[in-house]
Amino acid sequence: MAPYLDEARIDDEGAIAALDSHQTLRGLATAGAQVREAIDLSAEGGIDRVAGGERPRSVLVASLGGSAVVCDVLDLLAEPGSPVPVSVRRNVPLPGWVGPLDLVIAVSQSGRAAGPLALAAEAARRGASLLTVGASDSPLADVAAQARGVHIDIGRGRATSRTALWSLLAPVLLAAGRLGIVDVGERVLLEVADRLDEVAEACRPSSESFVNPAKVLATDLAEGVPVVLGDGPLNGVAAKRAASMLARTARIPAIHGELPDDAAQIVACFDGPFTTAYGASAAARSGSGFAGDGGPDIFTDPFLDGPASPRLGLLMLRDADPDPMTREAAESAALADAVTEAAREAGARVSEVAAQPGHPLTRLAGQLATTDFAATYLALGLGLDPAVSPHVTDLRRRTGH
Repeated sequence: MAPYLDEARIDDEGAIAALDSHQTLRGLATAGAQVREAIDLSAEGGIDRVAGGERPRSVLVASLGGSAVVCDVLDLLAEPGSPVPVSVRRNVPLPGWVGPLDLVIAVSQSGRAAGPLALAAEAARRGASLLTVGASDSPLADVAAQARGVHIDIGRGRATSRTALWSLLAPVLLAAGRLGIVDVGERVLLEVADRLDEVAEACRPSSESFVNPAKVLATDLAEGVPVVLGDGPLNGVAAKRAASMLARTARIPAIHGELPDDAAQIVACFDGPFTTAYGASAAARSGSGFAGDGGPDIFTDPFLDGPASPRLGLLMLRDADPDPMTREAAESAALADAVTEAAREAGARVSEVAAQPGHPLTRLAGQLATTDFAATYLALGLGLDPAVSPHVTDLRRRTGH
């Protein structure tokens, strides 16, 4: 068991309810419902009017913080075959090439995030088409109205952008699908909603630790310093989101990467001080501290020798195998296998989350939901409120944001 994680707490629904002040688990469980509601709200908001119903010259999407994954997902799905370029901008300035022939999408759960709001205002000034997604009674909605753009409301009861992901993402993908930029329509989104419901059912608080995939993963991640690695572009997006959720929700610092580009820098960490392989080699050099098999020496005194170094943990996010298997998929699987084998041999703790078959967005949705739940259970197991960070509150007080 991890030294700070209380597994009994994450199996106690009363303890969870007392600690989870903003009902983060409940918010995550509504993801499927968010998708279905977003389809209706998009129709009511006039999603068919985006860019006048005509394909724009280019698309620029702006989102940051807990909404940042919206940019990443649109970029991922558009990259293979979009007939127009899709770019991402987190903050001002708006690129000089944006003009009346382009579409700017600005996303903010509160409708008050400074970056997306400023980009939307500048896009409107230049005459670009505008799609905004966020709270209905907000400055962002006002900018869209003044520019005769389209604003899509995210619905009521969306406490944070981390738990309102699909209320923010679904309208953007629906608009991009209707403009022929991504292969996503209502049918795909309903399939996504069903997958999200399946994950929510499997990860519900009443499901005990030994059968709940998110609780199992939370326990594994609590054992050490997590490195989240995706086996390709789809899981690269999921890995980035997982690292963000681990830091922001569970307060666990995590790095992330994507194969094949980041294989070397991740594997290089297996030589470092957070693996038993390093401990064994250090012991061989100094003649003390570790047993010959790389495990900790039972005679080491933690008071005299100091606490043991935290252990590296590898979370490998893997895609479903295509049918039929392709050469590229086989090479990707072989590389992922090699990395996980090297991690185990170095003494790192390895966890894997494999996507279930389906449309790319459906596969991604399952990965995002599982790791979102895991980060939240990890926070609760550590005795932390997933939604309230005293240091974040203090930072906002100091900076006025």
